[in-house]
Amino acid sequence: MKVAIASFAHTHAASYAYLLAQMPDVEVLSADPDGAAAPDAGPRGAELAKKFGIPYVDSYDELFAWGPDAVVVTSENAGHRALVERAAAVGAHVLCEKPLATEVADGQAMLDACAAAGSILMIAYPVRFAPSYLRLRALVEAGRLGDIYAVVGTNNGKIPYAARQWFTDAALAGGGALVDHTVHCADLIDGLTGGASAARVYAAANHVLHQDKDVQVETGGLVTITYDNGLLATIDCSWSVPDNGPTWGGVSLRVTGTNGSVEIEPFLPHVGGTDPEGEVFLAFGGNLDESLLATFLNAVRASGAPVPGKEPAVVPQPDGAVGLRTLQIVDAARRSAVSGQPVDL
Repeated sequence: MKVAIASFAHTHAASYAYLLAQMPDVEVLSADPDGAAAPDAGPRGAELAKKFGIPYVDSYDELFAWGPDAVVVTSENAGHRALVERAAAVGAHVLCEKPLATEVADGQAMLDACAAAGSILMIAYPVRFAPSYLRLRALVEAGRLGDIYAVVGTNNGKIPYAARQWFTDAALAGGGALVDHTVHCADLIDGLTGGASAARVYAAANHVLHQDKDVQVETGGLVTITYDNGLLATIDCSWSVPDNGPTWGGVSLRVTGTNGSVEIEPFLPHVGGTDPEGEVFLAFGGNLDESLLATFLNAVRASGAPVPGKEPAVVPQPDGAVGLRTLQIVDAARRSAVSGQPVDL
């Protein structure tokens, strides 16, 4: 299978590159034409490709002319639409980093392009594959918690300013912590509810954190979502973990139903301690990116080459429709934070 990596802009691109490079039945080609000019501390472009032993070309034209079977889109958020549409146009299936896009209209255009081409469009929400989340979902689906009426989610992490500065550029990212972190919890809720639609969103955000970095986007926020089935969810999203913290951050989800409540923290298991440089956090357990990639690639193999206008044989979850629903929540949250009023969807 020929898999193209379109851009190394996203921090997860390195993980995907490493994993793909280890797969004996996968041929990889990468391109990151904007990488050399990026003001990032971490390597990008040909330098990063060399680190993982992955072939590299200088332009997206060369990348798509290669004829990939699948494309992993890990560009800045604002670049997702153009790359997904190009992938669909050359008959490739697509795994796109989250969020789907920076604007709802762009997200819908991406879904339309992939549907017309018969291409898979999967969104990179790896927390869906955490064992604790899968157990929680099984409990919900079995009715063990009764009727679910409340969810409290948190996604707090380090500001990705040092490694990838575009995360704090409103035009490239679509916003700050509100965009970066709301979508993960929104996706987990989507999976628990079978795709329930958000009916109303109210959000508040601020710029209190990281003022020393001259960051213009929001660094913290709180989003409340009322779903059309009556579920009420609250998501705490922030870049509140200190730059010198021992880990990037974490995700939690507390789900309450008429029969009880369950809380999960997928990234909590670790070995802790100290070394000469300070506190140490050594996570253990499965690699969620590996599970995500395996699900995507298995679906690509099972579906074969896209047939225009025909739905793929396997539609891996979370798919483009999930990406659009979570993007609509983010868009409503951005508007609510500006207006100070709830937004109806």
